[in-house]
Amino acid sequence: MDKTLLKKLSEELQGELLTDDLSKALYATDASVYRKTPTAVAYPKKAKDLKVLVAFANKNEVGLIPRTAGTSLAGQCVGEGIVVDVSRHFTQILELDEKKKQIKVQPGVVRDELNQYLKPFGLFFGPNTSTSNRCMIGGMVGNNSSGTTSIQYGVTRDKVVALSCILSDGSEAHFGDLDEGAFHSKKIGNSLEGKIYAALEKELSDQDNIKNIQDEFPKPSIHRRNTGYAVDELLKNSVFGTETDDFNLGKLLSGSEGTLAFTTEITLQLDDLPPPLSAMVATHYKTLEDCLSDVAPVMQHSLHTCEMMDKVILDCTKNNRAQFANRFFVDGDPAGILMLEVKAHSEEHLEKQLVALLQTIEASGLSYANPILKGNDINKAIELRKAGLGLLGNMVGDRKAVACIEDTAVALEDLKDFIMEFSQIMKGYNQEAVYYAHAGAGELHLRPILNLKKSEDVALFRAITTDVAKLTKKYKGSFSGEHGDGIVRAEFIPLMIGNANYELLKRVKSVFDPNNIFNPGKIVDAFPMDESLRYEIDRKEPEVETLMDFSDSEGILKAAEKCNGSGDCRKSHNMSGGMCPSYHATKNEKDTTRGRANALREFLTNSEKPNRFDQKELKAVFDLCLSCKACASECPSNVDVATLKAEFLFQYQESNGYPLRSKLFAHNTRLNRLGSKMSGLTNAVYKSNILVGLLKSVSGVAKERSFPQVHNFDFGKHLKKHRTSIDSDKKVVLYIDEFTKYLDVEVGQDAIELLCKLGYNIELFYGESGRTYISKGFLKQAKKLVEANISKLGGILEKNTPIIGLEPSAILSFRDEYKRLHDNKDKVDQLASNSFLIEEFLASEIEKGHIIPESFTSDEREVKIHNHCHQKALSNQKVTFDILNLPKNYKVTIIPSGCCGMAGSFGYEKEHYKTSMQVGELKLFPAVRKSKADTIISANGTSCRHQIKDGTERDAQHPVSILLQALVD
Repeated sequence: MDKTLLKKLSEELQGELLTDDLSKALYATDASVYRKTPTAVAYPKKAKDLKVLVAFANKNEVGLIPRTAGTSLAGQCVGEGIVVDVSRHFTQILELDEKKKQIKVQPGVVRDELNQYLKPFGLFFGPNTSTSNRCMIGGMVGNNSSGTTSIQYGVTRDKVVALSCILSDGSEAHFGDLDEGAFHSKKIGNSLEGKIYAALEKELSDQDNIKNIQDEFPKPSIHRRNTGYAVDELLKNSVFGTETDDFNLGKLLSGSEGTLAFTTEITLQLDDLPPPLSAMVATHYKTLEDCLSDVAPVMQHSLHTCEMMDKVILDCTKNNRAQFANRFFVDGDPAGILMLEVKAHSEEHLEKQLVALLQTIEASGLSYANPILKGNDINKAIELRKAGLGLLGNMVGDRKAVACIEDTAVALEDLKDFIMEFSQIMKGYNQEAVYYAHAGAGELHLRPILNLKKSEDVALFRAITTDVAKLTKKYKGSFSGEHGDGIVRAEFIPLMIGNANYELLKRVKSVFDPNNIFNPGKIVDAFPMDESLRYEIDRKEPEVETLMDFSDSEGILKAAEKCNGSGDCRKSHNMSGGMCPSYHATKNEKDTTRGRANALREFLTNSEKPNRFDQKELKAVFDLCLSCKACASECPSNVDVATLKAEFLFQYQESNGYPLRSKLFAHNTRLNRLGSKMSGLTNAVYKSNILVGLLKSVSGVAKERSFPQVHNFDFGKHLKKHRTSIDSDKKVVLYIDEFTKYLDVEVGQDAIELLCKLGYNIELFYGESGRTYISKGFLKQAKKLVEANISKLGGILEKNTPIIGLEPSAILSFRDEYKRLHDNKDKVDQLASNSFLIEEFLASEIEKGHIIPESFTSDEREVKIHNHCHQKALSNQKVTFDILNLPKNYKVTIIPSGCCGMAGSFGYEKEHYKTSMQVGELKLFPAVRKSKADTIISANGTSCRHQIKDGTERDAQHPVSILLQALVD
């Protein structure tokens, strides 16, 4: 398209219009297997912007592709027109009517955040997708989303009261309940809205059309029905049927995937909060058939959840750091698990329901284990199930569980027979499928495992989808239960509902959108389902050499390709977890884990440069990555962007040179070593406003930051002073890392004193971890340090003496990056298994009874904990909580914060200072400020303590310092 046209369009918008290669690459994919590069990406600010876009689209014959979180599995959000992202500005909760239990919102409101807002009013929005912590109401309406709660609360269509929309001619329309008289009034006049009502009256009054709809559409008992436009729903009212309900075009627009109108406001019907008490039975089965056989009997009970996971999904959870802990209830190696939840307002009623459910389960005799979960254990199990989609990305290599037939829904009485026939189809293709999701609603997310880079598997992609579509039609099921038609299933709509009904849908589309500007190629006149795939078919795989070892993913490109677009990284700071702090601050897609993985995949695949990493676009996407590693544990596909960034920086700088500031930060330990030799002079310079100002200006450090004091301290002498016994069999190696040695000397002192007083025989190990080199991409230098440290630690490792560290980013590198930087895997594995945070070590000693509460004060104190990001990602926070609870009257809580925002050198860099402080202000700073003046703030990261000081003027202490102060002499 002519760039001058786009430039003129940009000038007319209050919001933004982006046409750069990076933005278009980021929006070329969603969570589906498709890739279409858009013409531009728009971020409209107001409804007026949408009208401008509609006018431009009509005049220039370009499509508008609506998008919120971009988690669509069927390709709804990809297209070659203008992607219109409303997730940034259309995010307001507009009006709550408590009496009617209704709420009006804009389409960019996140489902879980809406329910956080509603909870104090005793209300909630029922439909609950696995993406609920980032999916948005507009997308849920577009897809007619359902989720785990649909068996109790229905689907999104059931909850839509009214929609305010921009029509294809730029006019505004409000679609809500209409009785017969109001309906007939609406069809009068020449407006597009009037023409729509007149056309629908003509179509839905035609007896042949009515008969075709009744004969060909999915069984009415299937409430997850999303095939084509829901014209069957428009017959269930007082205007066209015998029912008393009013006519509401919102029924049709729900599930229309943005192909009929552009929604600006949504009014929803709410429900009372579910009963507060819950119990879940997790029935385990040796065969899939046994599992499915139990669905119909257990659904005779009033279940709030009836979900299924199969062995493939369960096996994926073994390799995910966050989800492995949620497997606690899994007994043995089941072929399938049903998760059956009952709720009640009283313990008595809950127990009654539970007993009745267990009687049904035991009567069938098909399950071999039936653990009962209560309280937070239920949430853990549900999180395990919710992670299912993303966890499929954990499959190493090019063969993936592909979304194409994953949305089939059949009547409950047909479920077992349908699955058995489906299994035979899969056997015919030598396929092992994945089974998971909403068993109680008659829907299982079935996925074949295919390599869509190969033409033979692309042929299977079409063949399997076609055969399963025919099977679904045989059972009069819905081929699109809740994920929509998009690209992958729209081609099969004529098969599913018949040609006559398909022609009706085309006429509906034509009256709403005569110029086909709204999301073209979806539902009608569909794009082919086996074209425009994410990967070029039968391509020669790019050869990408790296310094770090990515063999666990078969190379760095496939490490990036593990991202399947599920968008877990788009959850906001209001949700649990820390991923992704830069996105929390900016709300830009480029600052998500998904955005970075997609960009890396895109440019490594398509670059023609000798160094494929030498791309300004990659420099832009990695710029705000804080290397917090939250994605390494929270991303269900285990996309570790911090590691990808380290490799990128190395490769990019090899071609473009290493900047002065990066050299200063990377070689910071060497500089601190020199400074410590004349620490008085060094610190005097740091305290001089003139000299330090000049230093900051030259080095590109934010003027608001202060430099830490440098020290010269003899830890060996300190150890001799405090050592109580050298004969103790309680021997440990205390790792004095580069931060402890030169900057946080008092933490090292306190650790030595604490361990000595607790009776441990300490050996000191001095060594630079390489953290500063890794974070700045100086990987050659980091690799040399890794080799030197492992060599020096050889004797210690042979004795299996625990190596305990104080600074998480240093000691945990032994368990993380060292595995990618050293060639001897046995040695590095031995180091990893023998290296511990000091909190981990002390917690294990408490558990063994070697450290007791009686050794500590009985004074009452309040302690609030902020833990280092790397601890959250690579270890756990509970160990810090446990050790700080040793003093029996200490009231300890963990601040539910993500990254502090400092992230080593990141927060010092002048162009990153603002983002750094924005991240701190999300959760951490407010929590610290709200604390009483005598509350102890615990932070085990050196950067964290510095950031807390700069952001709140409060001093935070390392946990060992807090314990030393609490120790009774």
